[in-house]
Amino acid sequence: MSAVLEVRDLTKTFGGISAVAGVSFEVHAGEILGLIGPNGSGKSTLFNCILGQLAPSSGEVRFDGQPITGRRACDLSRLGIGRTFQLLQVFPQLSVRENLILAGQEHRGSMWSRLVGRRDAGQTEAANRMIGFFRLEHLAEEKAGSLSYGQQKLLDAAMAFMAGPRLVLLDEPAGGVNPTMLGALRERLREINRAQRATFVVIEHNMEFVMSLCTRILVLAEGRIIAAGDPAAVRSDPAVIEAYLGR
Repeated sequence: MSAVLEVRDLTKTFGGISAVAGVSFEVHAGEILGLIGPNGSGKSTLFNCILGQLAPSSGEVRFDGQPITGRRACDLSRLGIGRTFQLLQVFPQLSVRENLILAGQEHRGSMWSRLVGRRDAGQTEAANRMIGFFRLEHLAEEKAGSLSYGQQKLLDAAMAFMAGPRLVLLDEPAGGVNPTMLGALRERLREINRAQRATFVVIEHNMEFVMSLCTRILVLAEGRIIAAGDPAAVRSDPAVIEAYLGR
């Protein structure tokens, strides 16, 4: 199985404190990888080092075999890496369809093509497909700000897939979502993984969600990976129980 993402000995220090301490792992094509750990374990710092929001102190990140360490987030997006954030990135005054078109425009074409080309940059058809896939048809013309939080989470996820990324990093997709909408979100993520062989890395605190969605899980504590394996193995690992699940 080929590695889409390779992280090698990644370290990030702040004033002598190691938030991420020599982390190494691979993400394989078509995999749904979970990243869990207690608060302060370094999960978000690791994500931000991979995605260009933070410059790592040392180590290397490769995407499809190409070094991307320290590359800007916008450059990574154009290479085929998408992400969602803990805080929603939707535009509340725009409709669901307009949010998706805008997300597609961000990753396609040059500034010149946006100025002289079609107003939607040819993204309406793709937006409509994503609306159908995430079952947002009845909300397509509604302003994003009028949607429930769970519906906005679905829209946020749909926006991340508008550019057809090879890899998407999802930052707490289940946070604040009620159980009904959570089931819909999990179903849609599973389906896009099956239909498009989309590859995910998921940071999540909702253990039931991550254990039922992910095929493999890494556990981070104090900036280091302390366990890795399938959900059943991780759930029963004594180090994980002590560091995270047992708290």
